[in-house]
Amino acid sequence: MATSDPVYLRVVADIRRQIIDGTLPPGAPIPSRAQLTRKYQVGETAARHALRVLAGEGLIIGRVGSGHYVRERPDLTSLYRWRFLDHPAPFAADLQSQGRRVTWDWHSEPTEAGPDIARRLRLSASSTLTRTHFIFRGEGKPLQLVTSYEPLEFAPHAEERRSLVARMYAHGVKVTEVVESVHTRVPRPAESDALDLAAGVNVLHIERTHWAGDRPVETSDIVIPGDRFRVTYSMPV
Repeated sequence: MATSDPVYLRVVADIRRQIIDGTLPPGAPIPSRAQLTRKYQVGETAARHALRVLAGEGLIIGRVGSGHYVRERPDLTSLYRWRFLDHPAPFAADLQSQGRRVTWDWHSEPTEAGPDIARRLRLSASSTLTRTHFIFRGEGKPLQLVTSYEPLEFAPHAEERRSLVARMYAHGVKVTEVVESVHTRVPRPAESDALDLAAGVNVLHIERTHWAGDRPVETSDIVIPGDRFRVTYSMPV
C-alpha cells in the first residue's frame, strides 16, 4: 500500500484479504476498534472508518452490543429466465419448481408514461399506461420487486390468472420475443427496505420488454437481491 494512502485502507485491505482467503470464515468475529488500533497501530477514527468501509462492501455485519462479524455467504439460487413464460408469475413458478413456497401481492394504477418508459414502449411521454407493482416473497421473506408498464387496453383485471402472453393473445396480440437487459446497481432506499437488504448488497436490475413483431407491448423493471440469486439464460442453437 502506497504511503500516501489513508491509514484506514491498510486495515481494510488486510481484513478483506483474510475474509476472501478464508482466514476469517463466515461468522468469525472481527477485532473491535480498540483491538484494531493496537494491532495496526492506527487511531480510533481510522479503525472506525475501516469497519464502516468493510460493512459498506458487504463483507462484515454489525450486531448491536456484540461487535462485527464476517457476513455469511448464502448459496445463490438460480433463476431460469426462459422457463414458465405461460405462467402468470414465471418467477414464482420457477422457484416453486425448485421446492420453494412463493407468494406475491400486486396492485395496478394508471400513470403517465414519462420519458424513459415512453422510449421503451415507443409512445409519447404523455401517454396514460397501466403500472402494476409486484412483490414476491418466499417463506415470508421478500425476494423480488417488479414494476410493469403496459397500454391501458391490456391492463390485467383484479382476479386475472392468465400469463401476460395469454392476456395479449386474448387481445389479438401475439408476443414474438422477450428481451431482457441486466445490470447491477446500488439499491434505492425504498428497495433496500422492501427487500430487507443488508448494507453493501447491490441488486440485479432486469429491464424486460415483451415485443409483438416490431411493437413493444409491455416493459418491466425487475429488482432482485444480488446476494441471493444468479440469473441463468438459455440460448437455443
